Order: sequence, then C-alpha cells, then structure tokens
Amino acid sequence: MATGSTGAAAAGDVDAPGPRGAVPEAERLRRWRLVLGGADDGTGQRLSGDDLRIDAALGAVYDAAPSGRSGRRQGGLGSSTPAVSRWLGDIRRYFPSPVVQVLQRDAIERLHLQRLLLEPEMLAAVQPDVHLVATILELSKLLPDTARATARRVVGQVVAEVEQRLEQRTIAAVTGALQRAARSRRPRLGDVDWGRTIYANLKHYQPELGTVIPERLVGYGRRQRAFDKELVIAIDQSGSMAESIVYAGVFGSVLASIRSLRTSVVAFDTNVVDLTAELADPVDILFGVQLGGGTDIERAIAYCESLITRPADTVLVLLSDLFEGGVRDALVARMAELVRRGVTVVAVLSLSDEGAPVFDRENAQALATVGVPAFACTPDRFPDLLARALDGRSLEELGPVVAR
Repeated sequence: MATGSTGAAAAGDVDAPGPRGAVPEAERLRRWRLVLGGADDGTGQRLSGDDLRIDAALGAVYDAAPSGRSGRRQGGLGSSTPAVSRWLGDIRRYFPSPVVQVLQRDAIERLHLQRLLLEPEMLAAVQPDVHLVATILELSKLLPDTARATARRVVGQVVAEVEQRLEQRTIAAVTGALQRAARSRRPRLGDVDWGRTIYANLKHYQPELGTVIPERLVGYGRRQRAFDKELVIAIDQSGSMAESIVYAGVFGSVLASIRSLRTSVVAFDTNVVDLTAELADPVDILFGVQLGGGTDIERAIAYCESLITRPADTVLVLLSDLFEGGVRDALVARMAELVRRGVTVVAVLSLSDEGAPVFDRENAQALATVGVPAFACTPDRFPDLLARALDGRSLEELGPVVAR
C-alpha cells in the first residue's frame, strides 16, 4: 500500500485537490486510489492509461516492504536494469523534480538500489540532488572506472547549483564581518573614520556646545597581515553526516576564495586528512572524503590546533554530531584550552534542511560548559553564524541547540 507522507505528496502533486466540494466524486476517488494504492483499498476505483503507470511507479517503491520485511503486496523494481531504467523514465515523466528526488531517495533506501549508481547509464538517468551526491560519496570506493566520470559530472552539477544558491550571500556576510572586525577601537588620529565615529557617538551630542563628544573612536583597519582572520573547518566523515559534508565542501571552497581569510579544511574519522590543497575545486574536496569508519574528534582537534598561528584571530568550526569514539574528557580539555587561548570554537551539529539532527547531547553539554556552543544550522543560515563568529558578535541570539 502506497501509504505515508511521500506517497501522498507524490500522488497529490499529480492532481492537487481544490476547495471542498469543487472536485467531482469520481476524481476525488481517483486521487485517493493513487494515494492509497492497491485494488482492494475500498475506493472501488479502477485506473487506466497514465494513471496505471503512475500507480505502478509509486507501487514499485511503496508497495515493497522495506528492510527485508514481508509485506501484503509484492512490489519493487526487481533485479532487472531495464526495469530500473523504465521506472526512472516514468517518474521523471509524471512527477515534478522535487517529487522525483524524493522517490529516488526512497527507492535507494527502501529497495537497496545502490547498485544502480554503479552503472554509468543508470547514474546518468537519475535526477541529481544533495541526497544523491551523499549516496555517491558513500559508494565512491566501489565505483568502477566506467562510472567514475559520470559520478563526477553528477556531483559537479549539484555542487554548481549549491554554489549558485549560497556563494554570494556567504561572501557578502563574511567580508562584511572581516571589515567590522578590522576596525580599530583605539585608532591613531590619522586613522580615525570620522563619519563612523560621529554616527557611533550621536547619543553624546551636547546642545550647549553644539558638538558631539566622541567617547568612542572608530578607525580604519590597518591590514598589516596577509590575513585578517584564520578559519579552520573540521568535518566529521561519519555516514550520518553525509549531507552536511556536501554543503561543507562547497562552503570551504567559497571561503577559500576570500583573500583576507585563511581557510583550512580537514576531514576526520579515526584519522585526519587535510583537504586544504583541494579547496580550489569543491568536487575534489568531496571525493577526498571517505564516509564511514570510527570517530576520534579529539585527535582531529589536536591536528586543527597545529594549524592555528593566531588564536585570538581564529575561528574553529567543528562539523560533527559529536558521537565521540575517543575519550570525552580529553576532547573537552583540549577544547577548553583553545577557548582559553582566545580561539572562537563553534560546534555545528548538521548543515541540513532536514530538521532537528541526532547528536550526542552529553558531549554537546560538556562542550557548552567550556564555552563551545552547539548549533543545528541550515545551509542558508550558516553564513550569518560564521560572520558572527568572525566579527565577535554574540552567537546566543541565533539560538544554540545547547546553550553555554
């Protein structure tokens, strides 16, 4: 039976119901038949023409029992490659792109169709999205040479779409933060920005004197160093972080293009891989990640610490669900020492549009007590979070999942 929100949404997108009473009874029953699936669903409605193919496309995924459990009806795409190819063609014909992506993801998860990504013809036929890229990354070690070039094209297409969505707002937010952080609060006379100084001190206007008393001077930042700020991003490679890794790779590449920001990106499980040399191409970053394996966050942070040259001007972003395979006390102690030295450390539990993440709450709370707040963050909000961390504004207004 094609039940659940996905089946309902897919069928609903074929013909969305109008106001109550505006849809003829036969059409209403037809829609319920597509949502419910199965001839014995109680509607008594028979399907014909395109409706039969729509019903078959939905039934192939949702009539099959997931995880090997037996179901009332026997659905599925079988082991035939032509059957998968026809199904991919049908769903792209009958459903809009967002529904196609949902159907593909559900088919991969429920019917274990990872094998279709190992064949270049099938890989070229699927609708690319972030979830598909995450699955490709999980299978990257298994991809045959014939499928690898196609996989890179698919990943590159999705990366380009994500970059188009996020690049400009990220650059604007971060460069603005760097400019704010660079302004001196005790400038020399020749470095005073008089326009900003007057604006900042308007509340100190003295009517009897006809002037403003500048209690706080705002100056132009002196760019004496090659970089104004240092940013280190540590990416957890565990399988549960797959979607977050896709966005992190794109952000890392975009941030590396900002000249006044020194950006380093490392990926870790029980080992640490420095991906900074790959930042020119986000696709190379993603294929440099090896999903799965254990997790040793403390070891990764120790490596990140070795990259920091100016602690007070450094932001360390830990992208992880905080399920630590190492010793928690050692991790917390290392984080506390970084904070004591002046490093701004932020834990990002996920970069995803999927809702509340699953994470280790005890570890998050332990980090919060030493000054490392934890956030769940959508990709669209990450630039503002990063900008606040870079220019020293309070992060608490963003509503951390685990407060300090």
